[in-house]
Amino acid sequence: MKKTHVQQLIQKLPKFPNIMGKEEFFNAAVLIPLVMHNNEYNFLFEERASGIPQGGEICFPGGLYQNEVDQSFKQTAIRETIEEIGIGSSQITIIGQMDTLLAPIGMTIEPFIGILDIDSINDLTIDSDEVARTFLVPVSFFEKNAPEVHQIKLMAHPTDTKPDGETEIIFPVKALGLPERYQKAWGGIRLNVYIYRHPEAIIWGLTAKIIFYLTQMLTKL
Repeated sequence: MKKTHVQQLIQKLPKFPNIMGKEEFFNAAVLIPLVMHNNEYNFLFEERASGIPQGGEICFPGGLYQNEVDQSFKQTAIRETIEEIGIGSSQITIIGQMDTLLAPIGMTIEPFIGILDIDSINDLTIDSDEVARTFLVPVSFFEKNAPEVHQIKLMAHPTDTKPDGETEIIFPVKALGLPERYQKAWGGIRLNVYIYRHPEAIIWGLTAKIIFYLTQMLTKL
């Protein structure tokens, strides 16, 4: 690199650093919907329909960022919310965005907080192909009840097992001449998994992690 390249490099560096290699991930956005009910704000949750991935689990409205459709992650969150719960765009007021959530399963999530202008969740027209039901939980429940915290162990595996039981080499450690220790799973970082137990459902995983960090912000207000 020549001296003249330094100034050119400075111009190309991001003003707002993001996630390197983000295009390799499944990039999604969710809306954290707030609904006024019984004189306080509630989170609106969805139970995913049984016929889709992670069926029966609890989540916020959201989905994959689509290059050919969405001009921003904010638009993704709004579009998916409209599609899933049958609300109009004029009934959604985005009040802000949280930090990007980098999930160990190869996903990034951009969470947006939005207030829904609805009188009742009974007014929603949910897409039954994606959503089994919706329900409300007061934000105060999460402020008053700390989550259970468990852990998972994240490992890097150089091989995979095919459906027929055959071992597939997905990272050719031996052929590359890398140290023998990488021929087996390595790493082993432990990550927190948050669990909220509510009469309506167990709320866990990425949805619970978003709630946890949001309530951490609320406690500092």
